[in-house]
Amino acid sequence: MDFFSEQKFGKPDRISKGDYSNCEFLQCDFANTDLSNYRFSDCEFKDCDFSNAKISGVVFRDVIFQNCKMIGLNFEEINQFNISFRFEDCILNHSSFYGTDIRKTVFKNCSLTEADFTECILSHSAFTNSSLADAIFEKTNLEYSDLSSAINFSIDPNHNQLKKAKFSRDNLSGLLNQLNIIID
Repeated sequence: MDFFSEQKFGKPDRISKGDYSNCEFLQCDFANTDLSNYRFSDCEFKDCDFSNAKISGVVFRDVIFQNCKMIGLNFEEINQFNISFRFEDCILNHSSFYGTDIRKTVFKNCSLTEADFTECILSHSAFTNSSLADAIFEKTNLEYSDLSSAINFSIDPNHNQLKKAKFSRDNLSGLLNQLNIIID
């Protein structure tokens, strides 16, 4: 496998299967691409499109995604060892994190419509100004997570771990939806 370190890749570049360390990717189009078993450590992706990419076995360690389109990704298929990433201004609609251990993950200004967090460990994570419309939380560990500025979520406290999770008064209704009550 090829090794790439401290390089920049732009829109027309095609990257080969390899191990990328401290690299920057700008406006790269990975949509519908097979990225299986690629390795990314300490990398930044800015304005990239990953929609419907195959990411089986991919390594994401200390990776930052900024303003990326990441629709329909199956994060449960990535290499689970030492996963660490951050999402800022990203579209992660219809993506699945089923069963992943992604504690301490930051989702800042992200759209997570219909994202699946079933059986996911998200403790100590933050959903800063992120929309979670129709996102699935079932047997999800959200302990010590910050959802105080998150919107459009529906989380059943009886089926998820919420110890010390942070919410605001304005978004508490997202914890009561299953009760089918009217809140004025």
